[in-house]
Amino acid sequence: MPIHLRFLSMAVKHRGERWREIRRCYSVVSAPPVIPPFDYEPKPYHGLRADEVLEKRKKFLGPSLFHYYQKPLNIVEGKMQYLFDEDGKRYLDAIAGVVTVSCGHCHPDVVNAIMEQSKLLQHTTTIYLHHAIAEYAEALASKMPGDLKVVYFVNSGTEANELAMLMARLYTGNVRMVALRNAYHGGSSGTLGLTAMKTWKYNIPQGEIGHVMNPDPYHGVFGSDSVRYAKEVQDHIDYGTAGQVAGFIAETFQGAGGAVELAPGYLKLVYDIVRKAGGVCIADEVQSGFGRTGSHYWGFETQGVVPDIVTMAKGIGNGLPLGAVVTTPEIAHVMSQKIQFNTFGGNPVCSAGGLAVLKVLDKENRQKHCADVGSQLLDRLRYLQKKHEIIGDVRGRGLMVGVELVTDRQMKTPAKAETSIIFEKLKDLGVLIGKGGLHGNVFRIKPPMCFTKEDADFLVDAVDYAMSGI
Repeated sequence: MPIHLRFLSMAVKHRGERWREIRRCYSVVSAPPVIPPFDYEPKPYHGLRADEVLEKRKKFLGPSLFHYYQKPLNIVEGKMQYLFDEDGKRYLDAIAGVVTVSCGHCHPDVVNAIMEQSKLLQHTTTIYLHHAIAEYAEALASKMPGDLKVVYFVNSGTEANELAMLMARLYTGNVRMVALRNAYHGGSSGTLGLTAMKTWKYNIPQGEIGHVMNPDPYHGVFGSDSVRYAKEVQDHIDYGTAGQVAGFIAETFQGAGGAVELAPGYLKLVYDIVRKAGGVCIADEVQSGFGRTGSHYWGFETQGVVPDIVTMAKGIGNGLPLGAVVTTPEIAHVMSQKIQFNTFGGNPVCSAGGLAVLKVLDKENRQKHCADVGSQLLDRLRYLQKKHEIIGDVRGRGLMVGVELVTDRQMKTPAKAETSIIFEKLKDLGVLIGKGGLHGNVFRIKPPMCFTKEDADFLVDAVDYAMSGI
């Protein structure tokens, strides 16, 4: 075939595929979508049923615990991007990345590393040497830019952010911390002080912490104008703290806040302001790190900055209680003036599991995978936005996505009741999704990083079907 005819044929084929995609997005959904095939059979479950578990939970666990769904699910098994309930029903897990799973539930490489280390030595204090923590620290440091080469291991994101705040205050000699509104940084007294979401905070004094406007391109008063948001940080430091600040902390993508990506260029401007005031800059990568955004390995890299301290947890251990703080030798030196110790931080089992996670992410090229699958997911969701007026905003990168539901696009009125209805319908269709945002009207899509394009299509088709009845 002549080359000009070959190009014409390709163009027609591409246009045809594009048209079929558009027609599919705008078509009336007549039947519920079918979950993609998966070659795995869950083991029979003979344990407590959901109602029995719920009764024990009410009786013996703290009443502040909440659960999803009017009839809570009893999840008993997981495999890669899927979960199974007590009856063996399979669900696509589109929230696992929020709740710590990165590689996939029970990834064989990670499970094997944990089991092999558990057979040899489960725990020993760091006053003795062990190869697992040293090898893992080296591997993690190799993923960091600049002079971020000193690693501290802890057990959670809360502990990581507590330690980062302590570092900032000791290193600078100042006390005042600056954080963003709509942020979430942990559940301890100190990190709840950094958190500026009323649903998480208790009515107790939270120490020397100030909050500045969230540079939210969708809801923020200045839209995507990062210069005006940054000026408020400058004013806060100049007039609210007498020019003295210990540190500034921010998620690059606000997770619990509704998958909100900060206005472009914001962190570069603010980091300059904070450093000139003698403070250090902390990047909370608990939800956005390890290649999840697709475009970059760390969320802060999307803003073209290098922090002084980086905190991470959740997906770092694929379900293990593991977190880390990475900083520079200069900042780490101040910690050597006293004993800094964490009983379980960097224990052999968690270190072996964490190292296995890094190897899996590299071996399976998960960053590129997140970029490819996330691009398709976002494209389809944006087509769906044109079909359903209730979708006010679709945002995110890679496999860190937010879909905000509104009853009025102009006023951006939160569709709280409708979100709850669709949320329940998605569960019935076999999709488990997260909720977030100030009003709980944002679907947080953050699946395991083995999530496929077929999974993405099923998720969007399920959302389309669930919304068609609203």
